Amino acid sequence: MKPKFTRRQVLHAASSFALAAGLTQNAALARALSGLDNSELAPPVAFSFEDLQARAAKLASTSYTPPIVPSPETLADIDYDQFQKIRYRPDKSVKLDRDGRLPLQLFHLGKYATEPVHLHIVEAGFSREIIYSSKLFDSPPDHPARKLADGAGFAGFRVMAPDLKTDWFAAVGASYFRSSGPYNQYGLSARGIAIDTAMPHPEEFPRFSHYWIEGGNGTRAPLTIYALLDGPSLTGAYRMTLERLTDARDVHRVVTEIESVLFARKDIARLGVAPFSSMFWYGEASRKQSADWRPEIHDSDGLSVLTGSGERIWRPINNPPKVITSAFIDKDVQGFGLLQRDRDFVHYLDDGVFYERRPSVWVEPLGKWGEGAVHLVEIPTEDETFDNIVAYWAPAGIFKAGQTRRYRYRLTWLDEPPFPEGVARATGTWTGMGGRPGFKRPDGVRKFVIDFQGKVFEGLGRNDGVELVVTASRGDVSNSYNHPVVDQRERWRAFFDIKAGGTEPVDLRAFLRKGSVALTETWISQYFP
Repeated sequence: MKPKFTRRQVLHAASSFALAAGLTQNAALARALSGLDNSELAPPVAFSFEDLQARAAKLASTSYTPPIVPSPETLADIDYDQFQKIRYRPDKSVKLDRDGRLPLQLFHLGKYATEPVHLHIVEAGFSREIIYSSKLFDSPPDHPARKLADGAGFAGFRVMAPDLKTDWFAAVGASYFRSSGPYNQYGLSARGIAIDTAMPHPEEFPRFSHYWIEGGNGTRAPLTIYALLDGPSLTGAYRMTLERLTDARDVHRVVTEIESVLFARKDIARLGVAPFSSMFWYGEASRKQSADWRPEIHDSDGLSVLTGSGERIWRPINNPPKVITSAFIDKDVQGFGLLQRDRDFVHYLDDGVFYERRPSVWVEPLGKWGEGAVHLVEIPTEDETFDNIVAYWAPAGIFKAGQTRRYRYRLTWLDEPPFPEGVARATGTWTGMGGRPGFKRPDGVRKFVIDFQGKVFEGLGRNDGVELVVTASRGDVSNSYNHPVVDQRERWRAFFDIKAGGTEPVDLRAFLRKGSVALTETWISQYFP
């Protein structure tokens, strides 16, 4: 029986590949495509973002046509093992800038990436499509990929480091894309859009069917990616401008400014703007679920939200017993993201996939997004190979057929979003038996322990009026108290017990304050009795 592979595994395999390029009448475009034969390039055509929007609008007025899979029998033979034997030829890498700091490489189709995308290179208002040829890739003489006909298309693309040894941005499958972030380690993925996630009917996955890629020049050599989105319920035109910045610590930050123009084919009950998919198997507060020797396994450990009113929320992620959707209702949300706050190797002990290096992603709306909610969807999992966490902004109201919506936002792949010194962060959550050591433990009582850390605690002691505020949607809260952690600068610990009967989840909310001033972000969690 042949093994089945998830999207995460395909993306991981694809991250170990390589690309394409050619000749044109435009001198700059010729520079970029100089590695390709003219037979591997379509004739140049005029291109602009305005043209792309018009194309998406026209497409939305027609019925959806599913993509045609080329040579299904051949692609079925390119399984996981065969896919690993394909390498993009380094000499075919597209130079997206004059200095060669932005080489582009392409992904081959295979059994687990069957829907082709069209890839175009843009320069000075003109584009040329790269035409698939098996000659763009190295593979063994008897490899099934050599049977694939010219023009079959590609699975996606990736942007390489100048030395061609690693990549830092990749797009493959549906509308997924991702960056290796601060420490050159892939983790969670972003999507162009989400449709009807965690609804009673199946989720829809529209796809980027065409990409147009344009390299800039200058000290930071920005990159612009245009994309055409197509799906049964909507179409869209996207413009994504990327910059990879490096600070004095040699830590990278990838900043992507995204503009999307969406055209609804059908009514959409739940539109997910700026969505992410991540993985959480178990963490510090869910050790009882652990089936693996490693202490923690997750790509992200919490959802962070900066509300329209300025409240900072931290919601630790769970691996729940059933699908749970949490909605944080807001107006003009200022930012949200899935973060990997825990950066301590000892908490993971995995020197193969390095979970402590996984990127965090922060969304900053550019303009007012109005009323809606940040949604967090948690799906049960018993394995680390499945993306079981989704987060996105859900605007209020139905996206009606025939309507157009435009969203602009900044998406940053980084280690930790900027955080004000006047508010402490929640840095750890643990649970255990309720009650007190040395005394009979009460039945049905769970203890929660939360650590907060920040400069706001400087100079504060046990008798300075720091108060723990805890609320629960149901059940009884008891034994709540807090204190500074001994010999740990700027770190406070909060405790409380909760008793709640039944099996329905309990919503918990906690923060520290002094007088009327909140000292910490608001910690929000769910307890499953």
